[in-house]
Amino acid sequence: MNVEIVNEFPHEFLMEQAEPCISIYQPTHRHRPENQQDPIRFKNLLQQVQLELSKIYPGNEIKSLLAPLEKLQGERPFWAHAGDGLALFATKDRCIIYRLQRPVPELAIVSNSFHIKPLIRVFQSADRYHLLGVNRQKFKLFEGNRYGIEEVEIPEELAKTKAEAIGDQVTEAYVGSGDSGGATGTAMMHGYGGKKDEIEIDIERYFRYVDRTVSEHFSKPSGLPLYLVTLTEYHTPFKELSHNPYLQDQGIKSDFEALNLEQLREMAWQIIEPNYLDKTKNLVESFENSQANGLGSQKIEDVVQAVSENRISRLMLEDGRVYPGKIDLDTGEIQTKNLQQTAVDDVMDDLAELVFKSGGEVVVLPEERMPVDTGVAAIYRW
Repeated sequence: MNVEIVNEFPHEFLMEQAEPCISIYQPTHRHRPENQQDPIRFKNLLQQVQLELSKIYPGNEIKSLLAPLEKLQGERPFWAHAGDGLALFATKDRCIIYRLQRPVPELAIVSNSFHIKPLIRVFQSADRYHLLGVNRQKFKLFEGNRYGIEEVEIPEELAKTKAEAIGDQVTEAYVGSGDSGGATGTAMMHGYGGKKDEIEIDIERYFRYVDRTVSEHFSKPSGLPLYLVTLTEYHTPFKELSHNPYLQDQGIKSDFEALNLEQLREMAWQIIEPNYLDKTKNLVESFENSQANGLGSQKIEDVVQAVSENRISRLMLEDGRVYPGKIDLDTGEIQTKNLQQTAVDDVMDDLAELVFKSGGEVVVLPEERMPVDTGVAAIYRW
């Protein structure tokens, strides 16, 4: 089994319809001593998976399927660099893992498809953003929303500092040597000629590396707006060389290393809140117009019927709202009897997963931003 840590959402692997599909969600911790319990909790979740598999599969198949996941339990570096939660999806041939910036409820499910509803909630909130803090020597990436912000872990194989990315020597083509100004017998480096000296050229090379790395590994997979956090003198040069389509015109003109997380969140939200409000206002107006023309509804029974007919193009859900039940796709009705798992048997989450898999858009909004009080607002394709 190939095990891979990913950032991209949606990921093509999540559309797999295979048997068995293993879905595991677990809250994790960033620091000791709390994170020392995370491997133990993971082991308990694997035991739940094993129990479910034992109802269908022979022991030798179960052992082969779980062996790579059991190995993961013992990998200390993996748990030492955990975020606030993880989501794991596995078949007999492949496994992908998300390190999440938000906690998720503990859950282990074995089915013929992946349980991606909690992941949709994490990735589809309308107020999420990235901050890129960069200076002449290093960069850091942060992910936040209106409530909080956390540093994003950069994979070990990616350089984070200028020295790691382009080396700690200045550009050779612009370097000469001499003996003035230094200790006896020691060669000194001097820049000469050209429009830029060697330091400026290397800063530009490093900025290009940062721009390319963040764009390819984080911005494009997530689709989140990116705001630059750097000194005033670097804002224009960085933006002029950037090819990241998610980099916004606005940014924070300050040294990111001089700000703590709460200061970063406050300064970011001052910039982002107007954009967030405009986005939600447009969503609400679009829904109200659609509903007035018979192409939208806030009645959950109507929305469930529409999703069973693949008619929903955009779905707004109230964050944290639960409607106990399951959707019967054959009848387009809500089942409320014989519910077994409160974490799974939620009509709101069923709606999110079905709309997402049919190519529609799912947006999770706080209660005060929802245009209705039923917790659900759908815009139909037809």
